[in-house]
Amino acid sequence: MKKIILSVVILLAFGVIGCNSNGSDPKGVLMSFFDALGKKDIEGAKKYATKDSEAMLGMIQMGMSMAPKDVKDTTYDKSNMEFGDAKIEGDKATVPVKDKKSGGTTNYTLKKEGGAWKVAFDKATMTQMGTDKMKNMNNGMDKMNNGMDSAKKMMEDMNRMDTGRSMQDTMH
Repeated sequence: MKKIILSVVILLAFGVIGCNSNGSDPKGVLMSFFDALGKKDIEGAKKYATKDSEAMLGMIQMGMSMAPKDVKDTTYDKSNMEFGDAKIEGDKATVPVKDKKSGGTTNYTLKKEGGAWKVAFDKATMTQMGTDKMKNMNNGMDKMNNGMDSAKKMMEDMNRMDTGRSMQDTMH
């Protein structure tokens, strides 16, 4: 009896694990995609990517094959990533992934293809991700510039006040 219960529990556990990587959960699919890329398993990554992503994955494969063998590439290392919760809107999902080293977040897009979630790693999606990153950088630069302008104005005001005092001191 115990063996039967144990067998059922094991089967259920594998069923739950399988559901996360078979396309029913965008976050699980993205994590599996990065697992494959981290192992330089492009064929494995293709299983989790849209059909339109094959060209981009082919370019990544070419780049990986040209890299020196002794250089460790941590670009797709999941231990450096923090995966957020998927935001699903119809047949499109977005999963934020935070880079633990830089603190930057990239939103990865997944699309339903054949009833399963697939990572959109195609040229158009990657271009959009780059554009979004640039907008975020520009917003950060604008805030920094506004802060610098405020600091500059404060320094000018302080200099005027000091100049005014110096003039008063020389008059007395």
